Amino acid sequence: MPRLFFGLELPPEIKDRLLKVRSVVPGEKWQGAEQLHITLLFLGAVSKEDLEALAGSARSITSQPFLLDVAGVGCFGQPQRPKNLWAGVQPEAPVAALNKSLRARMEKFGFGAESRVFRPHITLARFKRQAGSVEPLLVEYGDSRFGQFQVTEFVLFESKPGPAGSVYSVIERFPL
Repeated sequence: MPRLFFGLELPPEIKDRLLKVRSVVPGEKWQGAEQLHITLLFLGAVSKEDLEALAGSARSITSQPFLLDVAGVGCFGQPQRPKNLWAGVQPEAPVAALNKSLRARMEKFGFGAESRVFRPHITLARFKRQAGSVEPLLVEYGDSRFGQFQVTEFVLFESKPGPAGSVYSVIERFPL
């Protein structure tokens, strides 16, 4: 069964700027340009039978296009031993509203229930247990601005694990 998630794509020029936030940090696994996105809702393994119902439900979401500003760098976990390094997005409210709409629709099918609070972000790097510190990166890029873009659609992605990390392919686009 394919592993699926809903997300937002990023323009190439923003990806290029984000890819410059790099440094040698023990335990890091940097995301490639093709992996940079904003996850709206992770579904996990979805049967082909459920796929059409989920996509049909997502098609009913109505939202206005909105402008997003990609700015700032932070981490999940302690900066001395991070789990993830990420870039932030502002404003968070329209992204959170899309997450809430998707979650409400997908929970009807048994998908999308998460206990943690949704925090929109773009994962730049993931770290192993013995990670080194990202404090220098947070100091250098913490207030950086990477650009703005107009969000006019969200996407259903398939995620396939690969030797260089997950490979994402678009299943369907949903206009706002």
